[in-house]
Amino acid sequence: MSFTGKATYSAGPSLPEIAEDVADLVAIQSVHETPLLSVLGDPAREARSTYHEWLEDGPVGNTTTISDVVSSTVWSVADINIFRVGDQLQVGASERALVTAVDTANTRITVSRGYGGTGAGTVEEDDVVINLGNAALEGADAGTARFSVRSRIGNYTQIFSTTLEVSGSELAVRKIGVRDEMDYQKTMRLRELLRDLENTVINGVAPEANPQGSATVRRSMRGIHSFINTNRLSPGTGDIPSGNSLTEEILNRSLQQVWRNGRGNVDLILVNGREKRRINQFVASQRRFYSVNETYKDMVSVYESDFGTCRIVVSRNVPVGSVLLLDSSRIGVLPLSGRSFHYKPLAATGDRESGQLLGEYTLEFRDEAAHGVIEGFTA
Repeated sequence: MSFTGKATYSAGPSLPEIAEDVADLVAIQSVHETPLLSVLGDPAREARSTYHEWLEDGPVGNTTTISDVVSSTVWSVADINIFRVGDQLQVGASERALVTAVDTANTRITVSRGYGGTGAGTVEEDDVVINLGNAALEGADAGTARFSVRSRIGNYTQIFSTTLEVSGSELAVRKIGVRDEMDYQKTMRLRELLRDLENTVINGVAPEANPQGSATVRRSMRGIHSFINTNRLSPGTGDIPSGNSLTEEILNRSLQQVWRNGRGNVDLILVNGREKRRINQFVASQRRFYSVNETYKDMVSVYESDFGTCRIVVSRNVPVGSVLLLDSSRIGVLPLSGRSFHYKPLAATGDRESGQLLGEYTLEFRDEAAHGVIEGFTA
């Protein structure tokens, strides 16, 4: 479904659109000009404030790292809150350990090494510790309750506006291919605003000071690049192979990293033209063409891996050298209530007709750890 700029389920008589309805104008917008908006489609609801918020929550974590090896059985850990006495831990590939004491004040745990007959290996700083689960004692009292904390995440709305002006003479004369000059200007300027909306959804940032806006500060929304923090990946770091250009191994490892850190599934790979050509080359050596073939096809539209089946979409607005790995079910581009793109006539001050096309939108980007970005390709 193409992006019309409206909220699908919350519009109605109680929430009228301001001035002229321009849905028919939006419908002619080319999907190649706003491919991301076209994939996302219309949101189910609109924003109700210039600061749109949503709640996020998740299960208590089960993985952390060792920050200091105090002794072979006493470790300082990065996150003490995931441990209870009786937890069975996985350390390395084969060793299991049992938590015998938890020192919350000093963020330390005491463990019994080589639990269950597994051999005790070498433990070092920054080693990953996985909490397999708690083994409760039969008949024991209930343990201390654990809670996850809901967080409020938000984004400001941004006003997109352009002014139209056509002289009386221009409205009166007959033109080739144009029946109504004002309608033509509405159509063209609206295409530009939609293009700018998609560009801002991908690359926009908010002001460092007074992000709510003021008489001198323009309110702007954060884009996808600005939100992604957990999975900012680059070749040659962590488990990602080195390379100056995108390869299948880099893409697959990056999807695995996002899958490991997030709670969703990446279903959309958003790239620019250069990185899309690199993806097309993943299967270049396996292509076969015969004399009866009249069409040469050099395109990969879907990438299927163990970590998700991803539609590949090309957008001119993705920075060169970047690949966005997105869970589209957690992304929405919302209009402020009653402020989807519309045309507002302005008072006449002379022999001309003038008006303003404007809309106010924000990006709802839920669970940033479910998304990722690969950066740093230079070739």
